[in-house]
Amino acid sequence: MQPTYFPWAGYLNLMQQVDCFVYLDDAQFERSSWHNRNRILLNGLPNWLTVPVLRGHLGASIQEVEVDDSAPWRRKHLTMLSNAYARHGSVQEMLEATEPLSTTSITHLSNLNITLLEVLRSKLGINTPVIKSSSLDIPGMRTQRLIDILTKLGATDYVTPPGALQYLQEDKFADSCSVHLWVHDFQATEYQQRSVQPFVSHLSILDVVANLGWAGTRNYIRPQSKTVRIY
Repeated sequence: MQPTYFPWAGYLNLMQQVDCFVYLDDAQFERSSWHNRNRILLNGLPNWLTVPVLRGHLGASIQEVEVDDSAPWRRKHLTMLSNAYARHGSVQEMLEATEPLSTTSITHLSNLNITLLEVLRSKLGINTPVIKSSSLDIPGMRTQRLIDILTKLGATDYVTPPGALQYLQEDKFADSCSVHLWVHDFQATEYQQRSVQPFVSHLSILDVVANLGWAGTRNYIRPQSKTVRIY
């Protein structure tokens, strides 16, 4: 999975289910994507938190993209989160996840996202081993590169997010390797959102933590039913 900015709960659910999680940090950066933004609730409505990035070369990878610190976006995000969730019982726990924004000066988007994700992993008790794809030195594109990564890691099973299933089918993944393909199937069930009706789904994990705290969020991303299914 590409390292994304404060992702939704399903991202963390996938991470905690697998035996090894690969940060696809050398995938191509996509503007106006989850790579550098996500949604929180502000005055009861979804609102974007966007990390500004410097304009670089077309086709740059996520690890090559630099954060644009010419404007005080870090302070803006922290202030917005503090104000948006000020009356939530677990606001201080949620703000713990944002600590690297104020204590580090990380300049590259991929490193920033991974640092924030590592804080989330620690708070949520996710001990899955992780590795950056850039460290594997595996060239190529799309499905063939995926297969080469799986082969190098000695994988017997691969869990894909639903959005990638179509291109795996188009590229005949099942016919190209012996790795078993699973599809991630996390369902975003409702949780108590303070002063919000109806429930707003697929927000950043920060919304879950602000409402449920770390203990409640650990339970939320570990539902009793299986969340991966064989394809």
